[in-house]
Amino acid sequence: MLVLITYDVSVLTKAGQKRLRDIAKTCMDYGMRVQNSVFECEVAPDQFVKLKNELINIYDPKEDSLRFYILGSKGRQKVEHLGTKITPDPIRDALIL
Repeated sequence: MLVLITYDVSVLTKAGQKRLRDIAKTCMDYGMRVQNSVFECEVAPDQFVKLKNELINIYDPKEDSLRFYILGSKGRQKVEHLGTKITPDPIRDALIL
């Protein structure tokens, strides 16, 4: 299923800057960055639960916010992209080594 993850992290402190890096790194393990603080993740339901729990353990609910948009198994078909930043297609643009 396609899940869109967005986040806003307070970076006024060193701890906040670390949380920002850790959240981005965790999201990169599951999907691809499509804009600053926005990731598209193609995950199975159990992977989503794991990803969400990892992010919940990183963020500070008093200073940061996380948003999860669950677009489902046909979510990619609902995405319309305009502009210069190309979003790779995970099937068409797969790199096989």
